[in-house]
Amino acid sequence: MNLTVTTPLAIITKAENVAHVRAEDDTGAFGILRGHADFLTALAISVVSWRDDRGAEHHVAVRGGMLAVSGGDTITVATREAVADDDLHRLETEVLASFQRRSEEEITARTDAQRLYLAAIRRIYGFLRPDPLPRLTSAASQDGRES
Repeated sequence: MNLTVTTPLAIITKAENVAHVRAEDDTGAFGILRGHADFLTALAISVVSWRDDRGAEHHVAVRGGMLAVSGGDTITVATREAVADDDLHRLETEVLASFQRRSEEEITARTDAQRLYLAAIRRIYGFLRPDPLPRLTSAASQDGRES
């Protein structure tokens, strides 16, 4: 099988003679062998591992992304960010933690931006809405009598 891992700016890994691929999506880990049915899934922040025909293990940490299997022998991963390293322990401890931290920072930044946007809309609405209706007086005060 052939495995390609790409980011918007680079091809991180292009491997041939891949015997087995292990990846992880939100439902859990899964494996892919030669002849696998066509498949498309959204990857979690995780490590994609594969073994070549010689039995050597290789790994790449991915910051989410999409994994596609086509023709039973072509696996393509498209991700925002990836780091290839044969040291699985380093990828799991340092790189995945960094990816997770950045992902959480992005979520916080989007939430803060949304709050600012809504506050601005409320202020604009406050300036644009017509003045509130004047208070209605009672019928007695309209007749000139005091109540």
